[in-house]
Amino acid sequence: MEEYPEELRTPPVALAALVGCSDHHPAISGHLHSLQPPMNVLALPDFSKVQVVLARKAKDPAAAGDHPPGGILRRDWLLKHRTRVPAVVAAMFASDRVSGDPAQWLQVCSELEGLKAAARPRNVKLVVIVVQSSSADEINEDRMIALRKRAEVDSKYLVTYTPSDALELTQSLNRLTNTFVELANTYYRDEGRRIKTRVEKKSFSSIELNIRYCFKVAVYAEFRRDWVEALRFYEEAYRVLQEMIGTSTRLPPIQRLVEIKHVAEQLHFKVSTLLLHGGKIIEAVTWFRHHNASYKRLIGAPEAIYLHWEWMSRQFLVFAELLETSSATTQSISSVAADNPDRGLTEWEFRPAYYYQLAAHYLKKKRSSLDIALSMLVNANEIDGRAESVAPSTFVGQFSRLLEQGDGLSFQPIDDEEYIHYALAEGKRFQDSYEIIALFKKSYESYGNLKVQRMGSTCGLEIAKEYFSASDFTTAMQFFDNFAQLYRQEGWVILLWEALGYSRECSKKMGAVKNFVESSLEMASLPVSSDDIQSLGFKECGPAGPPSLPERESIHKEVLELVSGESGIRSVEESNDLNVTEGNPLHLEIDLVSPLRSVLLASVAFHEQTVKPGASTLMTLSLLSQLPLTTEIDQLEVQFNQSEYNFTITNAARPQSTSKITSGQQNNRVEIAASLSLVTNKWLRLTYGIKSEQSGKLECISVIAKLGPHFTIFCRAESPASMDDLLLWKFEDRVETYPTKDPALAITGQKVIQVEEAEPLVDLNLGDSGAALVRESFMVPVSIVARGHDIYSGELKINLVDVKGGGLFSPREIEPSTMDGHHVELLSVAGAEWEDESKKEADKINNIQQSFGLVSIPFLKIGDTWSCKLEIKWHRPKPIMLYVSLGYSPHGNEINAQKIHVHKSLQIEGKNPVLISHRFMLPFRRDPLLLSKMKAVSENNQFTSLPLNETSILILSAKNCTEVPLQVESLSVEVDEDCAATSCSIKPGSEDLANSGLLVPGEEFRKVFMVIPQVNSSTLGMGTVLLRWRRDPGSGEQVSCIQEDSVLTRHKLPDVNVELAPLTITLECPPYGILGDPFTYFIKIHNQTQLLQEVKFSLADSQSFVLSGSHNGTVYVLPKSEHILSYKLVPLASGSLQLPKVTLTSVRYSAGFQPSVNASTVFVYPSKPHFKVADQRESRTESVAAK
Repeated sequence: MEEYPEELRTPPVALAALVGCSDHHPAISGHLHSLQPPMNVLALPDFSKVQVVLARKAKDPAAAGDHPPGGILRRDWLLKHRTRVPAVVAAMFASDRVSGDPAQWLQVCSELEGLKAAARPRNVKLVVIVVQSSSADEINEDRMIALRKRAEVDSKYLVTYTPSDALELTQSLNRLTNTFVELANTYYRDEGRRIKTRVEKKSFSSIELNIRYCFKVAVYAEFRRDWVEALRFYEEAYRVLQEMIGTSTRLPPIQRLVEIKHVAEQLHFKVSTLLLHGGKIIEAVTWFRHHNASYKRLIGAPEAIYLHWEWMSRQFLVFAELLETSSATTQSISSVAADNPDRGLTEWEFRPAYYYQLAAHYLKKKRSSLDIALSMLVNANEIDGRAESVAPSTFVGQFSRLLEQGDGLSFQPIDDEEYIHYALAEGKRFQDSYEIIALFKKSYESYGNLKVQRMGSTCGLEIAKEYFSASDFTTAMQFFDNFAQLYRQEGWVILLWEALGYSRECSKKMGAVKNFVESSLEMASLPVSSDDIQSLGFKECGPAGPPSLPERESIHKEVLELVSGESGIRSVEESNDLNVTEGNPLHLEIDLVSPLRSVLLASVAFHEQTVKPGASTLMTLSLLSQLPLTTEIDQLEVQFNQSEYNFTITNAARPQSTSKITSGQQNNRVEIAASLSLVTNKWLRLTYGIKSEQSGKLECISVIAKLGPHFTIFCRAESPASMDDLLLWKFEDRVETYPTKDPALAITGQKVIQVEEAEPLVDLNLGDSGAALVRESFMVPVSIVARGHDIYSGELKINLVDVKGGGLFSPREIEPSTMDGHHVELLSVAGAEWEDESKKEADKINNIQQSFGLVSIPFLKIGDTWSCKLEIKWHRPKPIMLYVSLGYSPHGNEINAQKIHVHKSLQIEGKNPVLISHRFMLPFRRDPLLLSKMKAVSENNQFTSLPLNETSILILSAKNCTEVPLQVESLSVEVDEDCAATSCSIKPGSEDLANSGLLVPGEEFRKVFMVIPQVNSSTLGMGTVLLRWRRDPGSGEQVSCIQEDSVLTRHKLPDVNVELAPLTITLECPPYGILGDPFTYFIKIHNQTQLLQEVKFSLADSQSFVLSGSHNGTVYVLPKSEHILSYKLVPLASGSLQLPKVTLTSVRYSAGFQPSVNASTVFVYPSKPHFKVADQRESRTESVAAK
């Protein structure tokens, strides 16, 4: 489409001319260019240029019917109406000239008359523009009327233009735009009607004029954006052109057909563009099908057939580009094709890739025809001389000889022979191969975007062939190899044969012997026969010829001669020989997914799945090949994962080649086979014994086949039970046999056998020490006894594994005192004990990590014992599994000596030893008013509140959570370092006693501390509880396995809220009462603020007491002072009685509070009791040890 001129590729754009006042042309031109659609401007500086632009040529005699026309469409007619023939001419005059003296006025009238005379023959519309220097300028009204009458235009086509003011400029430009658009549409409508009248009245003398008139009417309709009328007349011109094919005799036959096709191409392009522009993609595709059917068979003369194929290629290319750039193709193509089944359109006809592919196809046919035409020339240089002066003529599709006549040029008609020479010369100038590759690449990429792999592979194969034709063998082989992989997956044998044939030829010309042999062997092993090719009727099969059994045998024989060194293949392109010699050996590898599996397939099956060490078993090696000729193998080398079991099989029928090959392998075991001949589709079975002394997995890795002195095939061994079928031979009509004689072994056989370990004669024991406690060093005894044989090179491996499957490491839960993040870690392996101390060795291995340990075991004779202790520490309560593995050699310290392993495991539960809790209490019968308790705070953010500078009681409890007794050595509180020493005072309520800390399981140990907060803080740190404990030494035998040092357990106390209590209430009364005896009951209200506090109080009646005093009222407590309320109470009953309920309310803080029930309880005796005073120290001991 880029070859088309711009005036054909783009819609017609109207043209206007500006004459005079050239200073204002840029502003008006820029505004007209910015329109949608834009309008071109022809700027003429003065009126003298108008005559040149609007001058009309002498009338064509053919139009009058005197002579037949020289052609159908003039080549420059579209360009002329877009760039040279304006639809509107605007005459611009300055206002001072219009309103000036009579001489200036006469000059204006003279220029206007000349403009009218030039525009009238072409019917060009006229606009008069008066340019005002400013809006204040006054123009003579009479002169304006006279100017309009002189120009013979309507008043609306006399426009004033004021460029000085921005607003006036915008309005002036808008008025000019509307005037130009209106007059341009009028001009093109009038011209179209004029030509349409000729078409309707058939006032023409030839069919060429009919086509030309229809084309002009359509173009004028496009100028007006009347797409419907334009489409109708383009189709009419196309229809009339088809009638002209067999009737016109104006030109020689070849040139006549060329002209018709060029005009048809131009009309087809216009119709397709309009249909796609209107979103009619189905109609556009149907139109292209009609266009293709109409001209596909108009081949023309045999000597010019390449012109036809070039023209066909261009039709498909242009339509593909139109589809690709059209917005109509964005809709769902599949739904469009499904909704219109009556049209017979396929989904591919809506895809640009389809047309790119066919464009490349026809261009290939053009190249072939052009090569034939060039080869038939007697003198090839003659065409260049005769085609030098030939150029495109005045009419579309015509070519003439260009002659110089004086200062001008003239066209001379040429005959068909001269035109053929010109076309051949033009064809030689272009490299069609690169254009064909570009077209196929576009199609290939488009198919790839559609995820249509198979169609894309067809185009890709054609790309590779073009690169091959262009001698770019490296790029061609890359394409052939890529698409060969697809053909293998799809099972397309014939296409695979063709791709491999090209790849083989590329390798041959590049001197790549390995690629050549691989491609040749794969081709020779393909499942093809002559009958298949005859039924398919293939014409092009590539350089390898048609796929058949004789071709396979020929290729196979050629490869065998090459690798055996009998002959070489000459690479003509690179001047290299394809030889396999000592200096250039060849090695091929065949893995489980290689396409060369059909060349050589190796199956290995052990007759047993497990075997005892030192026992013999049988192994069957089976080889299969699909090569057409019998192949003699000189030697087979069978390789295992344990190299000491590798062995070699030699061919007894070829002793000379065998002796050369095996000269360097005397260390391996050698077996001799009577024959190593591979027959097509027949298993070669070889069975040998294997004896393994080393335990573990014995696996056959590969089989290396040697054919000739310098050619080897490395074939990966496969198990019969899991062996895949040969993909391309899977559905072929062939006899299938088992790789082993035993069908059961062919189904279950494996290339791996498990050699069991020797029976261990060593005892490995782990001592059970019960549950482990967090923070203590836990000891696990390990003992080894050599009871059946000696122990050499012993290693003890220790692993700690989480029972629940999680890790022993959690960085989110690290304690501040823990330096690492392991919940459980192995600290050391210590305490080795020997029966004979002289047997110690100094060079022991001792590699200990957090959850893994490796310890070297010295030499032990039969009956010797070795033991150690594993020191393990828990940082979190977690159950673990302890795995201990002993590996040793019973026969010596050799590096490759067989090792025996003994495994033991033990589950150990890690538990928390103690549960530490705390509780804050206030002094008995003393209640502060804490304002934070009065606020509604969520439970998550609620801290314990303590009064400032008041004594509070902290009770710490430690509960034994284990099943063993614990000895508590100390319980204290450590204040954080970042807190000041004066922030809080924490003192124990009693001294630690030596024998009071023994905790049996489930028992609690309590201790009381006095806390006096000295800083007002919302988050005051209380420090950390330090509990030092150890297991009770008398708890049992397992104590010997535990380190007896004390263990320190830390417990972080939560922060507390410290605030100043504005009021504090203290209740005072005797510790007990006597029935009927009165006592005094005091309520003390202490104001700790600098403000006067108003407090309301009330005292409820009680049935147990008779009281005297005020029941309710209001008191005022002075700052930093105390107010006392006193009452006389007389008990009326005995026992635990509730004192009268007191309620106090602070008016300032709107907060009320009352003493707790325990603080308001007193015991009343029936009569005066008699007490025995005990020792003070003994009573304190009882209180501290209480539960």
